[in-house]
Amino acid sequence: MKVIELNGDEISFDRNLDNGTEQQRQAVVDIIADVRQRGDAAVLALTERFDGVRLDRLRVDETEIDAAYAALDPSLIETIREAAAHIRDFHERQVRASWSMTKPDGSRLGQQITPLDAVGVYVPGGTAMYPSSVLMGVVPAKVAGVARVAVTTPPAASGAIAPAVLVAAREAGADEVYKAGGAQAVAALAYGTDSIGKVDKIVGPGNIFVALAKREVFGAVDIDSIAGPSEIAVIADDSANPRWLAADLLSQAEHDTRAAAVLFTPSRALAERVADEVARQLEDLPRRDIAAQAIADNGAIYVVRDVAHAVACVNAFAPEHLEVVVEDAEAWLGEIRHAGAIFLGPYSTEPVGDYFAGPNHVLPTSGTARFSSPLGVDDFVKKSSVIAYSERAMRENGGKIAALARLEGLEAHARAVEMRN
Repeated sequence: MKVIELNGDEISFDRNLDNGTEQQRQAVVDIIADVRQRGDAAVLALTERFDGVRLDRLRVDETEIDAAYAALDPSLIETIREAAAHIRDFHERQVRASWSMTKPDGSRLGQQITPLDAVGVYVPGGTAMYPSSVLMGVVPAKVAGVARVAVTTPPAASGAIAPAVLVAAREAGADEVYKAGGAQAVAALAYGTDSIGKVDKIVGPGNIFVALAKREVFGAVDIDSIAGPSEIAVIADDSANPRWLAADLLSQAEHDTRAAAVLFTPSRALAERVADEVARQLEDLPRRDIAAQAIADNGAIYVVRDVAHAVACVNAFAPEHLEVVVEDAEAWLGEIRHAGAIFLGPYSTEPVGDYFAGPNHVLPTSGTARFSSPLGVDDFVKKSSVIAYSERAMRENGGKIAALARLEGLEAHARAVEMRN
């Protein structure tokens, strides 16, 4: 892992979201058009083409979910249940109520908060399983009050969905689960088929075809974000354990060859020890090839002047995940402006947030933490302004309103007000 002396005040990080190739974009456009035209038949045909699975139906039935419970170790079921409880507890604290106020002139103004009617949660699958993605997508939607939450995930070669994913779906409160992945699943959620009802919003990570499909259907439905590769930044001083830091960096590097893993430290000695540990731990890592490529391409250890310098660099980086492993880490929290999730202290390793602590692991990437937030309850509600204007308020303010309307050249607006005066 590269060790770089950083002498400037800040560092510039140039990261762009992957927009795919024109060929990939056109393939996605064609898939969406096919699903809009042929519905279930297109989704089934595309599932056979891309996943190698011939299905006779898309929806998972209750007997399959019951079988998943029977197949999964009871201790794992309990762990999934406990993780769901932590996630639910955290997100329940995000719930906001509608409000109203009455002014002295008798007018009532307010805001009405309404949950979305239906949400689709995309969960990557096929050769892997991500029950944590199920929990992070479904739980806040149900906490927000969404009536219908549909999960879509690609089936394995056997045509089944991993038991842990189905258990997580039930524990999280999902209403429907479908064996569908890729751009075809996104299209089905956005426009509806005979089996899969259309939704109002699609959330969840996926490959480049899922990301491009979400971009294409935005407007017909809302989406959470276009996710880029995973990222971790760590600020550490000599109080940190180099073995733990190396493991934390690799925890993100193993996701994807494009993942970024960077450490900022004022200690050259710590930097060298962490670099050595990364090399050592890579040797027996099951996903060694992926992690090694990520570290080689997008990994670095920056030796900075002090912790304040490290914080300035992190604010420029705006990472998805940030670990602060320094003495009195809490004291630096107020200085950190741009990070998707902030992990304070030596025991707050990033995987704690991925699976169990409670905050959402769907986070802004590619520097979008400068203006974006983690997935949460607010993503599953919409807000309506409420105006109940009184006769007194109209008498007092009608002339002013009409004047503003005429200032903008909108005579009909002005007359609509003046008729009531």
